[in-house]
Amino acid sequence: MGMPVITPGDRTGEQAITDLIESIAMQERALSHILNAESEKMQTVINMEGVTAQQLLQLNRSVEQMVNTATRLETILQTKLELVDMIDATCFDEVGVNGNGNNIR
Repeated sequence: MGMPVITPGDRTGEQAITDLIESIAMQERALSHILNAESEKMQTVINMEGVTAQQLLQLNRSVEQMVNTATRLETILQTKLELVDMIDATCFDEVGVNGNGNNIR
């Protein structure tokens, strides 16, 4: 799957916010797939015959790094979602514009 092509258009502010929320959801989904793959990797190694304590420790370090990275990404995604909420509250509520771009005041 390639990178999406983003072209300028006549999207409304509401559509832009929807796009941002969808991008957060897609990143969350991708992150869940990564964490699931880590879980499967752990199950495979744990169920291997003859696995050594050293291999288990190495696995633990690898998974710990991935979980730490996922935690940092979650913090970034939470900040992005809070920004979307702030944009929605300030740009649309104060201006008095509804989702169709019509003045509601």
